[in-house]
Amino acid sequence: MPTPETRLAELGVQLPDPNPAVANYVGAVTVGEIVFVSGHGPYENGDYSYKGKLGRDLDVPTGQKSARLTIVNLLASLKAEVGELDRVKRVVKLLVLVNSDPEFKEQHLVANGASDLLVEIFGADRGRHARSAIGMGALPFGISVEIEGIFAL
Repeated sequence: MPTPETRLAELGVQLPDPNPAVANYVGAVTVGEIVFVSGHGPYENGDYSYKGKLGRDLDVPTGQKSARLTIVNLLASLKAEVGELDRVKRVVKLLVLVNSDPEFKEQHLVANGASDLLVEIFGADRGRHARSAIGMGALPFGISVEIEGIFAL
């Protein structure tokens, strides 16, 4: 299996600089062999994109693009914390928060935008993970998706 960085390059994905924190927190914290990565959103070119509610303003494929961009941003913070993504032995858990219209019930499909990319990057053995996908009434800045993660080194 190629390294995660090699897989990213093969997929044409370049990790950006980590998102700036927007409040009193850090992007990632390592405790022993576990890394906790703070919630990230669909940030690009200095601002958040994919704003709005799923099921009202955005459809599932657009939500999946938002989740994919969000996990790329999360991986940038993870890499900044650990040095090389190949140090990750396992993606343990994702919490995917989806800004949803009250009638929207496909948060799990939106979350696949992040989960699928992690499996592509780390492979099934390291990349498949536990996950929660939860509909929210609102998210910061009106973003459509926020994701936090836990990783084992």
